[in-house]
Amino acid sequence: MRVLVLRREPAASRTGDTLSALGHEAVCLPLSQAEHDLTATRKALGEPHSAIAVTSAEIARLFGRFGDGLATTVFAVGEASAAAMRAAGFPTVLAAGGDGESLAAMIAAHYREAGLPAAPLLYLAGNPRAPGFESRLREAGIPFRTVEAYRMTPLEPTRADIEAALLAPLPDAVLLYSRESARAFFRLPPLSETPERFQSVRLLCMSRNVAAAVPERFAASVSIAATPDEKSLLTLL
Repeated sequence: MRVLVLRREPAASRTGDTLSALGHEAVCLPLSQAEHDLTATRKALGEPHSAIAVTSAEIARLFGRFGDGLATTVFAVGEASAAAMRAAGFPTVLAAGGDGESLAAMIAAHYREAGLPAAPLLYLAGNPRAPGFESRLREAGIPFRTVEAYRMTPLEPTRADIEAALLAPLPDAVLLYSRESARAFFRLPPLSETPERFQSVRLLCMSRNVAAAVPERFAASVSIAATPDEKSLLTLL
C-alpha cells in the first residue's frame, strides 16, 4: 500500500522505515515541527517537583541538553513516550495506557498509595494539547504545574511536494496521529479544491479524538486504532 505519513520529523522517518519493513510504500509529508523552549524547561527542572509527567515522546528530545533531574520518576502517557524517556536517561519511568485519561488515573492511583507529595507534579507539555489530562488531575486533587516545553508550528510544503505526495498517485491510506495533523491535511489544496478525488483513501486515526477532526463527508473512510499507539494504528493496514 502507498501510505501517507504526516508526522513531524524525526518521527515521520521512523514510521516510514517501519512501513517499508512491512512491505508498504511510505510517503512522508510533515506538516508541522516542534519548537523547544529550553529556557522554560531548564527553569522548571530547577524548581521543586515530585515527578515529571509527559504526554509526548517529543519531551525526551530536550533531555540530551540537560544533565540534571534524571533521578526523577517519570509518568509517561504510553509505551513509546516511556521508551523515549528511558533512552534519555530516566531509570524510573511508568507507562500508562496511551491517553491522558489513563495517565491521570495511573498518577492518581500512585499518589493514593504513596500519599500526596510536598512538591507538585511537573507536567512538561506541548502546545496545542488536549485538556483532558490536566482536568483529570484537578478532579483527583493532585497538585501539578504545567510548563510548555515545546510548541508545534505549521510547515508549508510547496505545491509540488504536496502534489507529489497526494496525486502521484493517490495514497491508499493516510495515518492521522493528531487532531492538528488531520485538520492540516484537509486544508491542503488538493483536498480543499477537489475533495471528491479522495473519497476512496482510507483515513487511519490514532483515536476517536483524532477521528472527530475528519470532515463528515469522509466519515465512511475512517478507521480508528483499538488503542492509541502506533502499533495498533498500523494493524489497520
